[in-house]
Amino acid sequence: MNLEQQINNDIKAAMLARESQKLNALRAVKSAILLAKTQKGGNAELDEESEIKILKQLVKQRQESAETYRAQNREDLAAEEQYQLDIIQTYLPQMLTPEEVEATLKTIIADNGFSGMKDMGKVMGMATKTFAGKADNKMVSDIVKQLLAQ
Repeated sequence: MNLEQQINNDIKAAMLARESQKLNALRAVKSAILLAKTQKGGNAELDEESEIKILKQLVKQRQESAETYRAQNREDLAAEEQYQLDIIQTYLPQMLTPEEVEATLKTIIADNGFSGMKDMGKVMGMATKTFAGKADNKMVSDIVKQLLAQ
């Protein structure tokens, strides 16, 4: 079952359970998916990578909104954003831990003989393909810098 079908089923379940907060979060995901499908023109089906990208974008928006609300001492609105963030994250694949990322990066660096910051771009290129949707690129970049600086 693809993400869109899963979201539709969860929307129905949230409606029957009268979970309005969850329903709002799910409707935001559905809206983003429909918007992405129409931008490509026609009845284009989204691949898993595109769906993950959409979900990550929604998560980032919720995080930024929650931070802004907390800075303005609006904890009620921040709590709403955090709730939606938690709901949306359940649809993302399980993220790798920093330890798992570091172990894989060490293997990539060792197997290809990379050393020093001059190889940062090459390592990141390979890492981006390896960790697509499974790790935050900022975390990967920080770990690569740390490993190449040694």
